[in-house]
Amino acid sequence: MGEAFLAGLLAGYGVAIPVGAIAILVLGLSARTSFRVGAAAALAVATADGLYAALAALGGAGLAGVVAPVAGELRVVAALVLLGLAGHGLRAAWRARRPAPTPAPARAGLTTPGRAFVGVLGLTLLNPTTVVYFAALVLGRRDTADPDATTAALFVAGAFLASASWQLLIAGGGSLVGRALAGPRGRLVTGLVSSALIAALAVATLLPG
Repeated sequence: MGEAFLAGLLAGYGVAIPVGAIAILVLGLSARTSFRVGAAAALAVATADGLYAALAALGGAGLAGVVAPVAGELRVVAALVLLGLAGHGLRAAWRARRPAPTPAPARAGLTTPGRAFVGVLGLTLLNPTTVVYFAALVLGRRDTADPDATTAALFVAGAFLASASWQLLIAGGGSLVGRALAGPRGRLVTGLVSSALIAALAVATLLPG
């Protein structure tokens, strides 16, 4: 069970660490309004990641009986998808060496914690890459052949906590840590770290277990 939670943590950090438009929005909200608003936005991002992780876990469990005969082939496909995402992340990280735009001022509709949570949740859920990422991870895990609710819950919890901790770091860092992460060097480093994590997860799906 601990392995499922750890896998969720690694998966959550893999998708959360790259500093993109949503992270810059979280930073901007925190810096221009208050930490409460930034924290609400951060938790909205983590909630979206958790929902996608849950959908992927439940989908993997539901398909387990069908895909069991071709589980080995699916792990290869999952590894290739993850490696493709890692490569995409590397390319995006290299391009991110350019100066990032200054965090935009908080919009009128996102100046309260409740509105920030709903607005950022909706924006984050529009990213299809996240669900592809989690689906590939779940299909690549060997324990989907024998689905267990506790294992799935631990995976989702790990993904949520990883995403929440990273996004709250950005929100809490405000104009110091957050701006450093959103700068050219920070975006390059976080992109490289994320791609390395995703590539490691891809290799792990191919290792004999």
